[in-house]
Amino acid sequence: MKKKLSACLGSLIVALALTVFPASTAIAAPPPYCGITWGSLTKSNVTMSAAPVVNVRSGQHGCFDRLVVDIAGKVAGYHATYTGTVRHDGSGQAVPLRGGAYIEFVVRAPAYDSAGQLTYRPANRNELVNVHGYQTLRQVAWAGSFEGQTTFGVGVRARLPFRVFTLDGPGAHSRVVIDVAHFWH
Repeated sequence: MKKKLSACLGSLIVALALTVFPASTAIAAPPPYCGITWGSLTKSNVTMSAAPVVNVRSGQHGCFDRLVVDIAGKVAGYHATYTGTVRHDGSGQAVPLRGGAYIEFVVRAPAYDSAGQLTYRPANRNELVNVHGYQTLRQVAWAGSFEGQTTFGVGVRARLPFRVFTLDGPGAHSRVVIDVAHFWH
């Protein structure tokens, strides 16, 4: 009787275990790093703007490093892509950059006004912002403003996910933002 009861209990435990944890249950993949699902492919918005670039700034966040381009007017489009070499607008000369990967970041707005006067004049074309100590950004350099668009070279630690988007404000100004993740996940 004890053997029969023991065998029945053993079968019941196995049946319960398979009900709660079926053999076909797959272990779910871990969630993306910080919920980031951006990828590293080209991001683009073809909208052009006559409103000029007036400033470039950067910031660090828990999951990504950020570069912001301020526009004095309605927001512009953009084109951002990983490339082997970022080139100066007009001349085609290579922009020297630090990092394991390079992003060519084009803001579809000029850095000059309708009279041809510069609206953004970087103090140091090779170091537009100080990214020393950032986890992902290694360098942000000027690549020129030509034919209504402005190009920046962004040196990053490695080819990592990034996103690009636009924001209105403050006031009549707007911004084009690129965030580059610290990790894949």
